[in-house]
Amino acid sequence: MHTVVVGTAGVTASDVLAVARGGARIELSDDAVAALAAARGIVDALAAKPDPVYGVSTGFGALATRHISPDLRAQLQRNIVRSHAAGMGPRVEREVVRALMFLRLKTVCSGHTGVRPEVAQTMADVLNAGITPVVHEYGSLGCSGDLAPLSHCALTLMGEGDAEGPDGTVRPAGELLAEHGIAPVELREKEGLALLNGTDGMLGMLIMALADLDTLYKSADITAALTMEALLGTDKVLAPELHAIRPHPGQAASAANMAAVLKGSGLTGHHQDDAPRVQDAYSVRCAPQVAGAGRDTMAHAGLVAERELAAAVDNPVVLPDGRVESNGNFHGAPVAYVLDFLAVAVADLGSIAERRTDRLLDKNRSHGLPPFLADDAGVDSGLMIAQYTQAALVSELKRLAVPASADSIPSSAMQEDHVSMGWSAARKLRTAVDNLTRVIAVELYAATRAIQLREGLTPAPASQAVIEAVRAAGVEGPGPDRYLAPDLAAADAFVRAGHLVAAAETVTGPLR
Repeated sequence: MHTVVVGTAGVTASDVLAVARGGARIELSDDAVAALAAARGIVDALAAKPDPVYGVSTGFGALATRHISPDLRAQLQRNIVRSHAAGMGPRVEREVVRALMFLRLKTVCSGHTGVRPEVAQTMADVLNAGITPVVHEYGSLGCSGDLAPLSHCALTLMGEGDAEGPDGTVRPAGELLAEHGIAPVELREKEGLALLNGTDGMLGMLIMALADLDTLYKSADITAALTMEALLGTDKVLAPELHAIRPHPGQAASAANMAAVLKGSGLTGHHQDDAPRVQDAYSVRCAPQVAGAGRDTMAHAGLVAERELAAAVDNPVVLPDGRVESNGNFHGAPVAYVLDFLAVAVADLGSIAERRTDRLLDKNRSHGLPPFLADDAGVDSGLMIAQYTQAALVSELKRLAVPASADSIPSSAMQEDHVSMGWSAARKLRTAVDNLTRVIAVELYAATRAIQLREGLTPAPASQAVIEAVRAAGVEGPGPDRYLAPDLAAADAFVRAGHLVAAAETVTGPLR
């Protein structure tokens, strides 16, 4: 099994994906263990002094004015975990929780949190054992960290609350730890706070969304190319010299992908035949511009994620010179903004894909295709309601594009009076990415059927490879009406698994 080594310098996006989705094992590097021990020595020294230090010998948030005596500090750390483990609603997905815990471990291992090495090792042991704390949908405002979600994870480390075992069964966390020979941690000064104070949940979901969108944007380029073929459009608009004079890199990449898919097509270029067109409609002609803008948004979001992966997010933090200083680095604004930016781009990509599908089904705009791509229009409804489903999904995408980060609601008796709502932005982006997959699947279904209805014209080799692969996956081609939901589900699974991109790349080579 793949092993990820966590050191003091942070981790990579591929590390996060390996742990969250691939079940990779985790090891702590020697330099991380040394850094943990050194920072802990600083915290222990401060704890022995009479001067109050936030998070070490004081209360938290609006209660930070109270000095806590040494005999109550262990109780203080236990209490912050228990009281903050106040999430509600449905359970969060296993991959999200694993990313959340791994990213908190990453910051702990930076040597800036003051957590003991044995606590960090327990975090790694829990992940390696396949134990997943039960984390709920609601409980984070995206500031002072993803507090409730991280608290539920810390509760598991203490052997309390519920967790899911490697067999998928939810049981008391203490039982699961005992079965795997893991001793519950006894938290000391600052450790409870350090386990809760990070943007780890929203960052983990950002990294996974970017990975999924990398496949979906390539998939959208492919379906746009298929629709251009099916509508007998012109691929001249994809010429690289046209995109070079508006040098957005995402636009050039999308245009290059579409051109690669369409190479050798016998369908493109017929726009002047029976129903002359000077230009194709925007949804076809401007596909690279819209998808390209989304790709550039992804590039910016990836840069933010990279910076956050290199960050040590905690409050207070232990500095190399021995100071323990309060700060505001836990504020989720940088991550929240790009999560919202991506939701906007996803909604627009879904919207233009739906417009192309609608054009394929309208006999007045499809340049010779049968109404709704039906076998016997009137007797058969064809893909009429498949487009309704796609339109409903797009409408939902537009609602999900409303930014969460533009909102703020004060908490902690007005001490935490401006928050990022980054967790909420991440949760809605996950839904948006899920629905975008379905939208692309409907366009794929319509476009492949439409191409096959163009009798006497030969599609591009890449298009033919896609058609053959999607038919082999159980998505049926043209014919009389049938129960449509299974076909749409099969198309969705085909796109979701990356098989659409893989099929095209058997001819085109790697797409951009």
